[in-house]
Amino acid sequence: MPTKNPRINIVLEKPLYNAIKKIAKKEGISISLKARDFIREALETHEDMILNEIAGKREKTLSKEKALSHEDVWS
Repeated sequence: MPTKNPRINIVLEKPLYNAIKKIAKKEGISISLKARDFIREALETHEDMILNEIAGKREKTLSKEKALSHEDVWS
């Protein structure tokens, strides 16, 4: 029976596999679900780092004279 979700086959070093297996067992979930959760968290962290970099670049070019105040934006 075909699955509705795409799959990825990965090869892990034994220590990494064992660590994920141990955490999954402790949480009572499958290794696959734990790996998925870790990938999701890594992608969120990666996205946060990129957005932080973009915000940093924008902050450097911010002109305080041209910036709108909180009052100007919300009134």
